[in-house]
Amino acid sequence: MSEASTTGSTRSGGAILVGALKAQGADTIFGVPGESALPIFDALVGEDVIRFVTCRHEASACHMAEADGKLTGRPGVCLVSRGPGAMHAAIGVHTAMQDSTPLVLLIGQVPRDQSGREGFQEMDYVRHFADTAKWAAEIDRTEAIPEYISRAFHVATQGRPGPVVLSIPEDILATASEVADPPRFQHATPYPAPDNIVKLRALLQGAERPLVIVGSGGWTAEARGILRDFVSANDLPLVAGFRSQDILDNRSPNYAGDLSLGSNPEVAKLVQRADLLLVIGDRLSEVTTKRYTLLDSPRPRQVLIHVHPGSEELGKTFRADLPIQANSSAFMKALSGMAPMAAPAWAGWRQEARRIYETYVAPPASGLPLDLARVVAHVRDVLPDDAIVTNGAGNYTIWLHRFFQYRDLGTQLAPKSGAMGYGLPAAIAAKLRFPSRQVVAFAGDGCFLMASPDFATAVRNELAIVVIIVNNGLYGSIRMHQERHFPGRPSGTDLTNPDFAALARSYGAFGEIVEDGAAFPAALQRAMESGGPAILELRVDHDQLTPGMRLRKAGVRPHSEAHSR
Repeated sequence: MSEASTTGSTRSGGAILVGALKAQGADTIFGVPGESALPIFDALVGEDVIRFVTCRHEASACHMAEADGKLTGRPGVCLVSRGPGAMHAAIGVHTAMQDSTPLVLLIGQVPRDQSGREGFQEMDYVRHFADTAKWAAEIDRTEAIPEYISRAFHVATQGRPGPVVLSIPEDILATASEVADPPRFQHATPYPAPDNIVKLRALLQGAERPLVIVGSGGWTAEARGILRDFVSANDLPLVAGFRSQDILDNRSPNYAGDLSLGSNPEVAKLVQRADLLLVIGDRLSEVTTKRYTLLDSPRPRQVLIHVHPGSEELGKTFRADLPIQANSSAFMKALSGMAPMAAPAWAGWRQEARRIYETYVAPPASGLPLDLARVVAHVRDVLPDDAIVTNGAGNYTIWLHRFFQYRDLGTQLAPKSGAMGYGLPAAIAAKLRFPSRQVVAFAGDGCFLMASPDFATAVRNELAIVVIIVNNGLYGSIRMHQERHFPGRPSGTDLTNPDFAALARSYGAFGEIVEDGAAFPAALQRAMESGGPAILELRVDHDQLTPGMRLRKAGVRPHSEAHSR
């Protein structure tokens, strides 16, 4: 839509809002119904463009919208009621901010004539979300709805993408007006200047041990192909930033591992040994930089070329020798015409980096009846390249980071915010968006129970997702830290769980318990062939805290593998 459409009729504010969302290209709203947004739900009756996905908890609804934004590059949309609904959804806003995901959260508000009296569930959402959203505003009149929606989509997608929060008073949604739908938002893509590429080439030519670090966001299939060709032609090793492992096929000889939680200490040493870092799309956050220890601040020892779409991120923590404000895909397009320049020394450097990766991803012997390394390796081997794998937070993710190999772009859905309860709603969003693709969610027992009500959403929508629950009866990563800092004094980390397989069956879905590794392949096959939502409950030894740490041997104090729950 290039021009504003006119309605030719008077509509309620709710109908105007729905029209404005359609004009921006929105086709899905995730949420929980609330009384302050009744005119919106009335406008959705018979709607054939926008589907409303009824969720069971606002936290999951907002995480579904955030995951949808990750998958499409367009703002995911979430609708919740005021007060408790908005506060439950706040975690999704936090995730969208930390993960640089475009998101629009719509909140019903008390009528304007009740404003400022602390009416029922009234809050000042502009103040509350000021620090966790790119923009938070309250719409003050019905005629302004199209303008606010248009601005929300622009703000959410421009520069470093992120969340926008709009509060809409109940009476504004109920008031009728005649106003045109807004034009479709246009994404302004920051593009590198030609001299940036000239300077980059000169810096690269002077390097002996260059290393590429990539972060998620702003990538297209075309840009990913250019990246593959660039690192291959120049014999460059590449490392993925935190939960950005799907940007380059992990089977590529140029892929050298990741800088996620629990990553290989040898990869961190590669970063420190490198004399040049080409960072594309990553913010160089706390996790990627291992608590800001891999690079000196403000001036790193390595020559730093930092490419990022947000100007506020360039120079924020580390001073770059060459800061380039550009979207990752735009940068790769500009780089595509550069002739190869591989130095002889780079081949040996790249080969060493790849050997480090290949050694690390080989599952070690554990002696346990159910070895998570082999479980993840089997999932890796049987899933198609375009399968989407989701997860939340917890020590179980360390096995996923280490032993799964991502082959296609957009196949890793995981929260950089470290939010528990993310894997299930992300899987629901993924299957709704791509119904023909296989979707598998990994979750810990604590992680799953933070989102478990929305397993009902998967059942209601007949979504064939497989949820693999790693049940060790612990908040495992917190227990790990307790054993490191206060050995033998556990506190607050033991869990009492239901029979997760029976929970699935109570919904009429597939559920099976696995306690032996030899039984897992057949159980996974049955789950994938069940034709609907499925839960595989892996009952693992609570002694198995990480691939390299056992509870009874916690006093050994191995290298730190995680610092978030």
